Amino acid sequence: MSVNKVILVGNVGRDPAVRYVEGRAIAELSLATTERAYTTASGARIEERTEWHRLIMWDSAAETAEKYITKGTKLFVEGKLRTRSWTDRTGLSHKLTEILVENFDILTRQTSNS
Repeated sequence: MSVNKVILVGNVGRDPAVRYVEGRAIAELSLATTERAYTTASGARIEERTEWHRLIMWDSAAETAEKYITKGTKLFVEGKLRTRSWTDRTGLSHKLTEILVENFDILTRQTSNS
């Protein structure tokens, strides 16, 4: 048995980029998760560390993201890891890891600009 499961809580780094592929909505966005700075028992100072994650949402999730998620929104995300590899025109190899979002909750209240 194997499990491919990711759970993240973090802040959106930019507004979702939504496009349509063969009639299906797809949203791409970035999510930052931050580990707080701390001091170890031996007195060593460990600095704050921010990790950036690339999120992919499809169909109704992508449409919801387009309407309600903006830069700075706090999200709870469940999904799975996917890694893609390709070689560009110059022969350079690329590798990209992304989270395919299966479920998410918006944790920050949206304010209206009226």
